[in-house]
Amino acid sequence: MRIGHGYDVHRFADNCLLVIGGVTIPHTQGLEAHSDGDVLIHAICDALLGAAGWWDIGHHFPDNDMAYAGIDSRVLLRRVYDDLVVAGWQVGNVDATVVAQAPKLAPYIPQMRELLATDLHIEPTAINIKATTTEKLGFVGRKEGIAAHAVALIKKAESV
Repeated sequence: MRIGHGYDVHRFADNCLLVIGGVTIPHTQGLEAHSDGDVLIHAICDALLGAAGWWDIGHHFPDNDMAYAGIDSRVLLRRVYDDLVVAGWQVGNVDATVVAQAPKLAPYIPQMRELLATDLHIEPTAINIKATTTEKLGFVGRKEGIAAHAVALIKKAESV
């Protein structure tokens, strides 16, 4: 078994969608990024890549490569998953925290868990997502952006 940690942050921007955990969330602004800016999925990708010892998301999907411009981050997560499977790993569980002063994310967490479980071929109970604020402190508290942390456990795939 191996454990990895991931972290990501994006600033708010006008004229883009807010996508977190694969779910489009109604909000006055979205997150600025080369991809769709899904901080949660980016943190999970980094946690999985870190557990495997494979650098980080920016190394695998560089922001100067136009092939990834505007890409759905679920596509990136599925590619990370596929690479893990080829290397003989399976995902054990993921525990993540999204740090956002606004919008409120709790109503969207069940759908996020379902989507991510589908992409990682695990039960939704193996994915935990929490949302918190910073009590109005720092860039998150000033509603300038959103951050996410994730921890993932991978284990050698069981023989069938």
